Amino acid sequence: MTLEILTADSLSFVRHGFFTRRGGASSGVFAGLNCGTGSSDQTEIVALNRARVAEAMEVGHDALVGVHQVHSPDVVTITGSLGEKPRADAIVTATPGLALSVLTADCQPVLFADPDAGVIGAAHAGWRGARDGVLEATLDAMEALGAHRGNVTAVIGPTISQRAYEVGPDFFDDFLTEDTDNSRFFANGTGDRMLFDLPAYGLHRLRMAGCGRAEWTRHCTYSDPHRFYSYRRATHAREADYGRLISVIRL
Repeated sequence: MTLEILTADSLSFVRHGFFTRRGGASSGVFAGLNCGTGSSDQTEIVALNRARVAEAMEVGHDALVGVHQVHSPDVVTITGSLGEKPRADAIVTATPGLALSVLTADCQPVLFADPDAGVIGAAHAGWRGARDGVLEATLDAMEALGAHRGNVTAVIGPTISQRAYEVGPDFFDDFLTEDTDNSRFFANGTGDRMLFDLPAYGLHRLRMAGCGRAEWTRHCTYSDPHRFYSYRRATHAREADYGRLISVIRL
């Protein structure tokens, strides 16, 4: 099966892709294109999947770079291939030929580009990273490389949608403590549960930070098991582990 790569028209000026799980070599609960080196999948199979992604992005395996994601607001700026992955949740560059990647399984993968400045970025933004400022920090790091945030296009790829993201009252209270206006990102669920709109929150943070254009591809990871991995769906199904989707952008 060939790889399925979702793209955004607004990023058509730069090579990029939100890869689905289709077309990979993994099996079992990981069936498909599992690119998560931190999963319990076979190491050689994950490496094969990642090699297929590098080939699709027309870069060497060493040029497909990423970070050791820790749900932080931290960003790294790179000029060449990496050795040991730094602990961070976003990565930016102005160096042609490097393919920036992030891994997700419900959290937001966000790809950034300023076509005039020739600067790109990629961020992993779950609720914690988004609330702590990883999206704004990515824009700051891009500006340090010569980008202008008003010229930046940011696209949120497949992520968990509001209808599938049930949270408890403590989660809701924490967001209201930060800003009472955050109530707009929640809807009533069953009993005391609430439904959180993660992509709407991500778009709000991007737009408030001055990002020139921000959008979501409107794909829900939880609701489409044939195309996407989902941490929450795997947890509900009591599966031992779950695959990781990869999203990539390069100059």
